[in-house]
Amino acid sequence: MSNTHKLSGTVNVDGLPYDWELRREPQWGDFEGWRGMAVALRQQDTQREAVLEFPPPKRLIKGLQRGRLQISDAIVARGIRAALLAGWDPESRGKPMVFTVDADGN
Repeated sequence: MSNTHKLSGTVNVDGLPYDWELRREPQWGDFEGWRGMAVALRQQDTQREAVLEFPPPKRLIKGLQRGRLQISDAIVARGIRAALLAGWDPESRGKPMVFTVDADGN
């Protein structure tokens, strides 16, 4: 069975466990228009979070109905790697870092 409909979980990336959870579903904003979902990441036993912001689904932009969210462990793992490459240091302190990724988490 695929892990595509979970709203939180744990994924291992390069031997380290990372917890993730859905922070925001796609939503309409008066000023920005459609905003995509946001997923919060945290390496276990560390302090600093990262937030992945995904683009809004094309179906919403076209005016179609909402579908079920598609979040898989593979998308989260790609997002973690992308955030690490972009400078996220999970062991540092500070505010959550926000990263914009594509629909595949890259």
